[in-house]
Amino acid sequence: MDRAPTAIQPYLRLARLDRPIGAWLLFWPCVFGLTLGAFETGHGFGSRRDIELLALFALGSLVMRGAGCTFNDIVDRDIDAKVARTRGRPIPSGAVSVTKAAIFLAVQCLLGLAILLQLNAFSIALGAASLVLIAIYPFMKRVTWWPQAWLGLTFNWGTLLGFAAQTAMLGKATLLLYAGCFFWTLGYDTIYALQDVEDDALVGVKSTARLFGAQAPLWIALFYGAAVLCFALGGFVAKLNWLFALLLLPAAAHLGWQARAVKTDRPALALKLFRSNRDAGFLIAAAFVAASYLS
Repeated sequence: MDRAPTAIQPYLRLARLDRPIGAWLLFWPCVFGLTLGAFETGHGFGSRRDIELLALFALGSLVMRGAGCTFNDIVDRDIDAKVARTRGRPIPSGAVSVTKAAIFLAVQCLLGLAILLQLNAFSIALGAASLVLIAIYPFMKRVTWWPQAWLGLTFNWGTLLGFAAQTAMLGKATLLLYAGCFFWTLGYDTIYALQDVEDDALVGVKSTARLFGAQAPLWIALFYGAAVLCFALGGFVAKLNWLFALLLLPAAAHLGWQARAVKTDRPALALKLFRSNRDAGFLIAAAFVAASYLS
């Protein structure tokens, strides 16, 4: 990113293109939904249409993650200026004005709309519905100790959208998959919030990390356990091969390692563990893809 023209570097940072982990975490649930949707339509994931949808969702994840971060930074600019980790972001640092950030947000949203319009009518309506969750999310940490729960509802909408893009409908298995992603997000975003516990307390920002305190590792383990259980149940309801439960074991072991390793007083470790969820997402996706061929 440092090789990009100086004038656009602040916008790349505003969209968090220098920190791709968020795009990965937005993308993997889309892959879960696309894979389960492919199985629902009677084939293992990998057809030409599957690859086209995968490319659309990959691009959409980059664009909409950037749009979400831009909107969040506009709303949170005063809070970000008071927190050590975020005061260097483009808006609080003065590198990008609020007006220019709003224009950049509009451009990203138009790109996201162009991608969404490539899908079926049901998916377009479903994608549009997610805007309500996106619009409300930045305000949740001001009113509830559970902003991570709202993020879980918002960040994993791609699970539903991916399935709908394949099938033009939703089903019980998809909802269980969505629930699994919800609990996964509760776990990894609690880890992420451990970085800012002290600053958040000073500025009055709420989080599950502050709520749980020293018990955060236990809660993270419970959330991850619930996630794996929901994934397994979703596969069972979708009638995936029973081997799917075994294929989930590497992902379960990885999440268990995170829960055991996390420390409430080590922000650098929290960031490392949070970023490792890119690998957890890959392991879950691999389990779904493999099971779709074995079933």
